[in-house]
Formats: sequence, structure tokens, C-alpha cells
Amino acid sequence: MISLHDSTLTSAGGPPVSQPSALTGTASDAALWHWIGTNHYFNSKLWAEEDLARRTTVGDSEIALNKRAIDKYNQARNDATERVDEILLTELGLVDATSAQTDAPVSKVPANARLNSETAGSIIDRMSIMALKVHAMRVQTQRADVDDTHRNSSQVKLEKLLQQRADLGACLDALISDTQAGRAYFKVYRQFKMYNDPRFNPALVAERAKSGA
Repeated sequence: MISLHDSTLTSAGGPPVSQPSALTGTASDAALWHWIGTNHYFNSKLWAEEDLARRTTVGDSEIALNKRAIDKYNQARNDATERVDEILLTELGLVDATSAQTDAPVSKVPANARLNSETAGSIIDRMSIMALKVHAMRVQTQRADVDDTHRNSSQVKLEKLLQQRADLGACLDALISDTQAGRAYFKVYRQFKMYNDPRFNPALVAERAKSGA
């Protein structure tokens, strides 16, 4: 996981990373890694777009385009996270396979297992974001146009980020181990991001009503 996140950033020279190849097979392992890579791709697109959205010397129309792209990439990132959870839970036997991709996935709950509020997919998503932070902070430690104070401060932050990412990885390993042993389970959680859906966003509903569409 960490190797995938880091290697794609290194290959690309920073965010955004290359988009994974189109999924052609149906093997669960291939599908899982495809969606992990897709999640990382859209997180990296978000990262780059967030930087652009904070520019102060361009017109408002350019910033508006950045903001719309951020909404699109954030939706795609969340969709990929849900695909990761669907695959993992299906393989673990913790969700009814026929309902896994619906709006109402049916969980199969082991007796006496605890519910983990954070899903494996959401931990993987956080690890992707941590990889982006690690990469960006490492760049700061190597800058030649700043003083030693900046580089040393960045090194301290980098070491803390690396520890935080290692902690997340350990939590993911523990969650998967506990689910395999029947001690824990998690669910497919739908984000239902209403602001991206013209049927639910009240501002977009009002616009459509005003235009008579």
C-alpha cells in the first residue's frame, strides 16, 4: 500500500499521479488494487487542484473552475473508497454480494463482533492523503532556496508524518486481522454527497425551478 502510494508519486514527480489502467479482469485482487490506485489518483488530483484554488493573481473565473474540479475529484475519490470497501467486505463475507453496490448494502454480522466505525477503505484513503503530505514535506526538506531553519523544521514534521502513516497502517492491519477472526466488522458506508447532486442540492433545485427546466 505505502509502496504503491509513494512509487506513483515518485514516478510522476509529485501530484497528480498517473491514472491506473482501465480494469479489464474480474479477479478481486486486481479490482481491489485498481480502486486503491484510483482513490490515490483522485486524491492527488485534489491535492494539485487545491493548490491552484489558492492562487491570488488569477481571475475569479479560474478559481471557480478549480472549485468545480475539486467537487468532481472529491466525489470520485469517495466513490473509489466505497468500491474498496465493497470488494473487501465481499471477500471477507461481511456483506451480501448482491447488495454490495446498492444504496442499501446488507451486512453479515458475526456473533459478538464489534462494529468498527471507520472502514478499511477510509483508512486506505487517509493513507493516500498521508502519502501526499509525506511527499510534499520531503520536498521542503530538500529545498535550496530556504534556510536551515526551514529545512530542519520540515524534517521534524516529515518524521511525525511518517510515524502517523505507520500508525494508520498498523490500524488497518489490525482491523483486517480482527475481521478475519470474527472479532470485528465494518460496513459499506455511503457518503450521499448531496451538494454534487442537482436533485438534492437546494441551491441547484432553486436554480432549475427559476429557469423553468
